[in-house]
Amino acid sequence: MSRLIISGVKLAADESGEAWDVGLGDGSVDSVAPGGSLVGGEMRYGSGLTLYPGFIDVHNHGAVGVDVNETGVDGLVAVAEFLASEGVTAWLPTLVPDSDENYLRVIGVIDRLMEMQSGQPIAQAVGVHYEGVFANEKMCGALRPEFFKTFTGREVIELPRLKHGVHMTTFAPEVENGVELARELTRQGWIASIGHTKADVETLDRACSAGARHVTHFFNAMTGIHHRDVGVAGWALTNPDVTFDIIADGTHVDPRMVELACRTKTPEKTILISDSVAPTGLGDGSYELWGETVVVENKRTRNERGSIAGSVISMLDAVNGVRSIGFSSGEIAKMASANPAKLLGVADLRGSIEVGKRADLVAVNDDGTVEFVMIGGSLVKLK
Repeated sequence: MSRLIISGVKLAADESGEAWDVGLGDGSVDSVAPGGSLVGGEMRYGSGLTLYPGFIDVHNHGAVGVDVNETGVDGLVAVAEFLASEGVTAWLPTLVPDSDENYLRVIGVIDRLMEMQSGQPIAQAVGVHYEGVFANEKMCGALRPEFFKTFTGREVIELPRLKHGVHMTTFAPEVENGVELARELTRQGWIASIGHTKADVETLDRACSAGARHVTHFFNAMTGIHHRDVGVAGWALTNPDVTFDIIADGTHVDPRMVELACRTKTPEKTILISDSVAPTGLGDGSYELWGETVVVENKRTRNERGSIAGSVISMLDAVNGVRSIGFSSGEIAKMASANPAKLLGVADLRGSIEVGKRADLVAVNDDGTVEFVMIGGSLVKLK
C-alpha cells in the first residue's frame, strides 16, 4: 500500500481549528504534522473537513434487514458494510436473549467473520455483546424473558465464547447471585455492564465493587431519578467510577436529557451507541423481529407490546444528534471513539488519531455528512 497524506484537514480532537496533515502507511497513521508540512506520498486534500477517529459501536443488533441473532456470515458482512459507510470502523455484534443452540451457532458465525474480515474495508467486529441474558423480567423492554438465565453461583458462565476478542454482557445485579455473577464475569475477562435493572443502591454499589462499572443504554430499562430515591440512573450519574452509554436518537432519550446526562457525567465518561436493529437503513414499515412484528415510523420502533424495540439510527446519526445540541468535535470524538475503545480495551490501536494507531478515519463535512471513511487505511465504499 503506497503512502497517503491527508492534507489540510481539521482534527476533531484539536478544537483550535488549525489545519493538519495526517500521513498513512501500511494501514496505520505514520505522522501527524501542521498543515502543508508533509511530503512524500499521494495527496488527498481535506480543506473544510473534520477528521474523526473511526466510530466504535459497542451495541448493535443489526441493520439493512439483517438481525445478528438470525444471520450467517454474509449477513454480518452486509451489516459491516453499511456500518462502515456510516463511519463505524469497529463494532460489537449484539445478541438478544435466545436459545443456547442459537447462541452457539451465532458465536461460530462471528468467529468466521473475524477470521475473514481483516484487510476488508468493512466495520471490524472486535467481539460480542450479550444483552440482557441475566436481566430483571420487570425491566425486560423488548427482550424475550423466556430466554433469560439465572446464575447458580458456580464458576461456569453458560455463554459460548469467541475464539478471541472482546466479551461483554449486560446484566441486572439484583437477579439471583447477581453480584457474584459480576465478580465472576470480571474475573473471566468479560466487560460486565449493568442494565435492564431496578437494583437498589446497595446492590449497585456491591456490583460496582465486584467489577461492574459500566451501564447500558442510560435511562432506558432502568429506574429513573427521584429526589428521595436516586434510582439506577441517579446512582450512575453520581458514582465517579461508573461510565455509561446512551442512545442519542431523540426517541429513547429526549435531547435535553441527553445533554443533561452527558454534561453531568462529562464527555470523558460517556459513550454513544446506536442500539440499531435489523430495519435500520430500510425506512418506515412493518418488520418481523425477535418473534414479533415491529413497526418503524418516523425513525421510532414499536413492538406488539408497545415497547421501543431498539433504534434505527447509525452512529453517524448519534454523532450529529449530540452535535446539534452543542457538543464540540473534541467531545464527540471522545464519546464516539476514544471512550468505547477504552471500555473494550482496544485503545492501543483504536479510538484516536495518533502515530502507530490504525488508520481508521471518518472525514465529515460541516453539514455532518460523511466525505470519506478509511478502515485500516483502505477507502470504504459509501452508500
